[in-house]
Amino acid sequence: MLRPDPFILMTIFGTRPEAIKMAPLILKAKEGLPFDVRVCVTGQHKEMLHQTLDFFGIRPDYDINAMKPNQSLFDITANMLRGLENVLVTERPDLVVVQGDATSAFVGALAAFYMKIPIAHIEAGLRSFNKYSPFPEEMSRVLVSQIADYHFAPTTRAKENLLKEGIKEETIFVVGNTVIDALYLTLDLIQNDERKFFNYFSYLDMAKPILLVTCHRRESFGEPFKNICLALEEIAENNEVEIVYPVHLNPNVKKPVFEILNGHENIHLIDPLAYSNLVWLMKKSYLILTDSGGIQEEAPSLGKPVLVMREVTERIEGVEAGTCKVIGTAREMIVGETLRLLTDDQEYTRMARAINPYGDGKSSDRILSIIKGAL
Repeated sequence: MLRPDPFILMTIFGTRPEAIKMAPLILKAKEGLPFDVRVCVTGQHKEMLHQTLDFFGIRPDYDINAMKPNQSLFDITANMLRGLENVLVTERPDLVVVQGDATSAFVGALAAFYMKIPIAHIEAGLRSFNKYSPFPEEMSRVLVSQIADYHFAPTTRAKENLLKEGIKEETIFVVGNTVIDALYLTLDLIQNDERKFFNYFSYLDMAKPILLVTCHRRESFGEPFKNICLALEEIAENNEVEIVYPVHLNPNVKKPVFEILNGHENIHLIDPLAYSNLVWLMKKSYLILTDSGGIQEEAPSLGKPVLVMREVTERIEGVEAGTCKVIGTAREMIVGETLRLLTDDQEYTRMARAINPYGDGKSSDRILSIIKGAL
């Protein structure tokens, strides 16, 4: 029987990907009792985070604004932890929900643990089995798993990873990935805005194949980023394509990207996109080159092949299903695999028609139902 008083459910997150994946859960939980929802953001991302929250109509209750210029991971972790202490002491939530593997998720879970508040981890169980790739995300999610009380795994494989680490089976629930909930919600919200988006992307020749590129991970800084940029330059110079690259704000990304790729007629280096614009552009793209985790999950629902510019991925289900292919950061491999999909219709169709293994858009309902059942 459900308790008569509201159950204070607090979400803690700080990056745009976390906001996207948390949004459908927050909106569902706000629909009524037993949940009294509190939203706390860390400020790990700023413009991109609040842009996403505005799109979904979510207003944070707390923003601890932990990010400062040129911080180290030591500074970020310490600032978040101090800020979250004040929030948790004030609110005393019944449950803290964190998502994924960002530093905000790790520190949010750690702060709740210090306060002896139960923790729910969404997207639990992803593993690359290389603690330095992605860095520091791989160890963040491993550590969250050791202190969480509810583990909401997106796939059976993720559940198996948790079981191998000694997590109790009765605390693990396979629910799909909330990013598919967010994708479907966004498609509904933008379905009548085609003219607006065509105007926004008026610089693109829609008659040509559009290659969407997203690349920002810390482990790619330096030589890997240079190789990626040189590969994109070669693809642009030798093919009738339109390359669109929303460039991350991190100087370690912007500097090599603009040094190598700026000035090419068919390479469009643009500011980070609002999530609605990104979803629309994914729909219109021919294929996607990325190191993003979320796009590996979203693009298959839109029938778009994904080339993953990383050495390993924790989202192996997409690789096994045939929706994604891990190609590393070597220039020759990136060029070769991209050209293959541009010229081999059979291979392109095989990837485009593969079934998305990451969910059906109902993950938030499942998560909230499980939490209600535990009250």
